[in-house]
Amino acid sequence: MKNGVRATVKTGISFGTALAIVISYVKWQSILWAMIHGVFGWVYVIYYAIVYR
Repeated sequence: MKNGVRATVKTGISFGTALAIVISYVKWQSILWAMIHGVFGWVYVIYYAIVYR
């Protein structure tokens, strides 16, 4: 079960980051903002992992 959860989380994080970058770029037409939103997605994942361990 743990391997399935890890695979799902890995895929979800990758998809979520890509989605945040694409939406940000379409909205703001800026690579910089797209990268910042992608990084914020990872920061939230790290925060969630630490707080809800």
